Amino acid sequence: MRLPLQGGLPPVAVPSGAVVEIACDESGFSGTNLLDPATPVIAHASVDLSVPEATALVAALRSDFRFAPHELKSRQFLRRPEAAEAWAWLLAALRGRAHVHLLDKQFFLVTRVVDLLLGEPSYLAGTRLAGDRWAEARTLHGAGRTAGPDWDAFLAAFVDTLRTKRRDRAGDGSVDRFFAARDALLRHVPADAVLTALDRSRVADVQARLYAQDRSIPPPLEPLLPALAETVLFWSAGRRRVLVTHDEQSALTADRLRRLQWALAERAGLPAGESPLAGLVMTDSRDDPRVQVADLLAGMARPIPRSGEKGPLLYQRR
Repeated sequence: MRLPLQGGLPPVAVPSGAVVEIACDESGFSGTNLLDPATPVIAHASVDLSVPEATALVAALRSDFRFAPHELKSRQFLRRPEAAEAWAWLLAALRGRAHVHLLDKQFFLVTRVVDLLLGEPSYLAGTRLAGDRWAEARTLHGAGRTAGPDWDAFLAAFVDTLRTKRRDRAGDGSVDRFFAARDALLRHVPADAVLTALDRSRVADVQARLYAQDRSIPPPLEPLLPALAETVLFWSAGRRRVLVTHDEQSALTADRLRRLQWALAERAGLPAGESPLAGLVMTDSRDDPRVQVADLLAGMARPIPRSGEKGPLLYQRR
C-alpha cells in the first residue's frame, strides 16, 4: 500500500492567463548533507511534454532496453553500454521541450552565508534574483575554493551552525567553531568582504531564530527551493504562469511553496494571485511518464563535465 504523497501546493482554481504545465524531477539531492563529495551538484530537470508524448518517448526507449515494466529510472539507464547513444537520441527528441538547472551545492551554501548572515533572509537567495549579493557570493566562492581544507572546514562549520534538529538549546559552541573556521579562512583571503563583515551577534541571532522555528526564514539547507525557482523563471519567460507536476519531495511543503509564490510575485511586481508559480502538484513517478522523462534527463545531465560552465551556479538548456 502506498503512503499519501507529501508536500505540494495545488492551485485552488484553474490558473488564469497563459499557463505552461511542466513535469519535474531531480538528481543528486542528498537532503541536508550538502558537502557529500559524491554529489556536488543537483540537477533539476523539467519537460513540457503531454502525457501521450512522454508515453511514446518512454516506449521508444524501453523497446531498446530491458527495463522494469512500470518505471524508467536514470540509474538503470546509465548502467547500459548503449547509454551514450540513447542520451543523444533523447536530447534530440526533447529539443525545445526541456530544461535542466544545475546547482552547485557549495555555492548554494555561500549564498546562504551572505543572505542569512549579512542581509535579511530571502526565499530568492541562490537565484538570479539575488541582486548585488550574487556578486559577493561568487567572489567568496571563487576565492574560497583555492583555500583547500580551510574552505571545507568553513562550510562544514556553517552547516553545523544552522542545524537545529535534535538540539534543545543554543550555546552549544557551534557559533564559536564557525568564527574559528572563518578566521582560518581569512588567512587565505584576508580582504574578502563577506568574511570580514560577519558579526558574532548577528550569527547568534539568526541561529536563535532558527531554533525558535521562525518560518519567515527560508529553510537554510534546502537547495531544491532555489532550483525550483530557477526552473519556474525559465518556463515563465513571456509572463506565462507555470503549473508544476513534481516527483514527490517532502522538502517542498505547502508553506514553503506559498512563500516562494509570494516572493516571485513580489519580485515581478505582480499580485500574489498572479505569481509565476501557479501551483505544484506532487505525483509518484511510477504513475507519470512525464516525470520519468524528467528523471532520465536529470540523472544523465548531472555527471556531464563542466567544461562550458559560466559560473558556480550552472544552467544547461536543451
